[in-house]
Amino acid sequence: MREPIRLDKRCVELFDCSRGDAVKYIQGGWVLVDGEVEERPQFKVQNQQIELHENASLEPIEPVTLLLNLPDGFGTDDSTEMQQLITTESHCDEDYSGVHMLNKHFYDLKPASILQNGASGLMVYSKDYKVIRVLLENDKKKEEEYIVEFSDEYTSETLEKLNWLAHSKDESLPKYKASKQSEKCMRFVIEFADPDQIETLCKRFNLTIVAMKRIRIGRVSMKKLPSGQWRYLSRKAMF
Repeated sequence: MREPIRLDKRCVELFDCSRGDAVKYIQGGWVLVDGEVEERPQFKVQNQQIELHENASLEPIEPVTLLLNLPDGFGTDDSTEMQQLITTESHCDEDYSGVHMLNKHFYDLKPASILQNGASGLMVYSKDYKVIRVLLENDKKKEEEYIVEFSDEYTSETLEKLNWLAHSKDESLPKYKASKQSEKCMRFVIEFADPDQIETLCKRFNLTIVAMKRIRIGRVSMKKLPSGQWRYLSRKAMF
């Protein structure tokens, strides 16, 4: 029986590469031990089957951004609880981003998208400072789209007054537009919104919110992303 040896050393032997390249292959998730990805260069192996993925690359690991469809019932002020939904098991099958999943993607993620109070739907978690800057730090934040459901039906007059208010001179109000989704639902497209903004607007017209879901941020929507699941943001996508 072979003596235990570090995985990176065994890769040097098997793949005729440098120790540095072996580490890059392993940390990039390209090395399989008995058919399972192993990302730890120091992992000890003996007689296991060691394979290099056919698409293995030495390109640097780029920071990733994840889109999560947050289910109802989560406190929007508890980002840690929400982030616990992001696991290998909850990864959406229909993920066409082309991103190679790594365990390290699940660490040090930053929430990059504040939800309206009590809302569910599209959440963004990222390790990419460019995405975080665009969504959180820019003076001009991205447009967001919400579907808001009320306890009772509303009138066309209420909707008209709500949109009239958007054109008032009250500078404390965000830029927004409301449209009819159904007898009890409205679609809100809103900018520069504080977390209580939609709730505050609806209270002015005695509209009681029973559910609120964000479905889009900028040009990125959660189309075909099931509740409680996540997928990677394609590197070609832009908010």
